[in-house]
Formats: sequence, structure tokens, C-alpha cells
Amino acid sequence: MKAVILAAGEGKRMRPLTFTRPKCMIPLAGRPILEHVVDAAKAAGVGEIILVVKYMEKNVREHFGDGRKFGVKIDYAVQGERYGTAAAFAAAKKFVDEEEFLGIAGDVVTDASAVRKVMGSHSGKMTMGLKAVENPSKYGVVKMKGGLVTEFVEKPAKPEGNLVNTSIYCFSKGMMKELEEAPKTERGEYEITGVVRKLAKEKQVAGVELSEYWMDIGMPWQFLDASGHLIGKMPAKNKGAVENSTLKGKVVVEEGARIFNSYIEGPAYIGRNAEIGPFVYIRPITSIGDSCVLSSGTTVKNSILMDRVNAKHLTYIGDSIVGENCNFGAGTQIANYKFDASTVKMKVGETSYDTEKHKLGVLVGDNVKTGVLACTMPGKTIGDGCWIGAGVVVHEDIPRKTKVFVKQELEYIKE
Repeated sequence: MKAVILAAGEGKRMRPLTFTRPKCMIPLAGRPILEHVVDAAKAAGVGEIILVVKYMEKNVREHFGDGRKFGVKIDYAVQGERYGTAAAFAAAKKFVDEEEFLGIAGDVVTDASAVRKVMGSHSGKMTMGLKAVENPSKYGVVKMKGGLVTEFVEKPAKPEGNLVNTSIYCFSKGMMKELEEAPKTERGEYEITGVVRKLAKEKQVAGVELSEYWMDIGMPWQFLDASGHLIGKMPAKNKGAVENSTLKGKVVVEEGARIFNSYIEGPAYIGRNAEIGPFVYIRPITSIGDSCVLSSGTTVKNSILMDRVNAKHLTYIGDSIVGENCNFGAGTQIANYKFDASTVKMKVGETSYDTEKHKLGVLVGDNVKTGVLACTMPGKTIGDGCWIGAGVVVHEDIPRKTKVFVKQELEYIKE
């Protein structure tokens, strides 16, 4: 069976990270999310994959190529001016028009066994993978009877069940017509929700409940949860050089990395050619990208640092996501906990969300620099290309490519 994987969207909720890459190319445990999806499909038995691309498609094409280095055959379909998930799947028509195929979103983190289960349970015109969750109002909620989906409601205020759509599907022959004829939603997109509702009335949608780990990454802070799962699945290994250091628990050290006079608590991931030490403390659950440099009393906890991040002097980074090519000045501190111990709020777009996390730091775009003794308050966002001057306290979101400095008046007294 071939697979069609959706990788066309920007992921506006993930800004500023997606100003410089598509959402599906944000790294988790050292690799883009999309690569983890490709691996899951391959392990489930898929040999041919069609990636549906659009936003910054060059990033995707350059990374995956023809798929040979990933052990699969990869082709590309470009989504046109029709937006939405149904339109995205329909863009792959020439590759899968007259055959069954697996469909999956490119930002879903799950196990190969879940994908295999959906494929193996396929019946009717369409099969959906379903997952029982604690917060169903945030997802598309389904009702089931006799193994069939009878009703599908997108993000209901008062859900009548806890089974939600996982964005893992199997489609039968002839489904392209249904996808191409999907009704337009109120926001002007062609979503698969309308297709599911139509086919559910015809008793043509099967549902299979999944017990495996599943995370549909819709908000920035969910990257931290998914990162922990993926690092936890990796076997411990050490291909680097470790000198006078303690590695406790599961730690993955890639080729060329050097760790000296430091302490690392797993699960943790250390990328290629990273330099850790001296006197660095890395706490669970942390992912350090390629060619990062951490030293001189820096502590990192439950965070994702992308490639080429420097934090060399007495920096604290907690519960945060940091983009590529960032440099933290001496003593930069990221606050991740509120005085009143309440959950951290974060503004995504124009809406403020309760993250339901008691500890959450900052979301930092690519190419950000901070001066000495700069600090950030919990749940803030710093856009790509920003300069945060010495002594600045970031207590509000900073737009991309902004320079923020403290204006200081000095008083000189001569005796």
C-alpha cells in the first residue's frame, strides 16, 4: 500500500519557528517531525510515499529527495490553491487514483504499530484511526456503533464521547472523487471532516481504536511532550567522546559530540558535533541539536535546542524551544515558573491559551541574540532575528526582527 503524507502547511500556530521552515520540518529528537512519520509508515509496511508539499517545499524536497536514503520511494505532489486536508489528499490523485492508500498528517507523532493497525483494519470506503483522550473538545470527536463511525463533530464544546480523529486514514479505490468533491467549510477550506460526515451517513466509515502513543502537534508546547516520547524510544548510544562526565539513564550521543566535566540525566539527546562542558548540567527531557556549544555553568532542562545554539556562560534554559543559530549572552535566564504556581498562558496568534502546564519557558525563533543578564518571563515568544539587549526583561512577546534595549540614564557624581 502506498502512503500519502500531508506536508504542505505552514503551521501558523508554530510561529516564529515556521517563519524559517515548514511545521513538518521542525526537529524532534534530532530529526524533522516528518521524518518520524515516514519512518512509522515504512515500518508499517509502506514502500512508496507521496509527500504533499507547498509552503517552503524546497526544505522538504532537499531533505528527503527520492527517499532512497530512507529506504522508501518518495514522490511529490503540490497542493494547489484549494486549501484544507481533503484538497491536500486530492492533490496526490495521479499517484493513487485507482488503488487503496494510507493517508496521514505530517505532524502526527505515533508508533508504527498504530499505522499498521489502521491499515490492517481497513473496510468500507474509509477507515479512521481513533484515540481516547482526556480533552476531546480540542479535536474532532466521533461516535461509534458496531465498528462504524456514525457521527463526527469538530471540536465540540460539550463532547459526547472521548474518541477523537488521529488523522491516520485508509482510503479505498474511488475515494479521490469523494475527496475532490468535499464541501467548502465556513473558513473557505476543503476539509476531510465533510467527507467523513457524508460517508458516515452511508455507513462507509470504519473506526479502529488505537492504544499506542499519539500526539497531533497543534500547539508549540506539545513539541516538548512529543520530544520526550521519541527520545525515550531511542536506544542509548555513545558515538562521541565523553571525558570526566556522568551520563545517567538513557542518553543518545551522536558522532563528533564531545562531553567533558559535565552531568547529563536522561532521557536526553546530544546531536552531532555538539560540545558540552565544562560544568554543564543537562536534565531530563532535553534534545540538543547539532553543533551546539554549552559550557561554564549552563543548565538545560526539558527543552529542545535546534542546531548551532550557543549558551556558554551561566545560562538557564528550562521548558523551552530554541531555534537555530541562537546565541545566549552570559547569565541569560529563562523563567519557567510563576510566583502563584498557576498554569502558564501563552499567546498563539491573537489568542491567549492556557497551556495547562505549570512550567513553561520561552519559544525562540532562529537567529536570536541575547545580551548579558537578559531574562524572559514564562510563556513568552521571541521572533526570529531579534536582539535582546543586556539586562532586558522580556515580559511580553517580541515580534520578529526586533531589537530591544534598556534605556539607562547614568548619574555622575564628582567628589
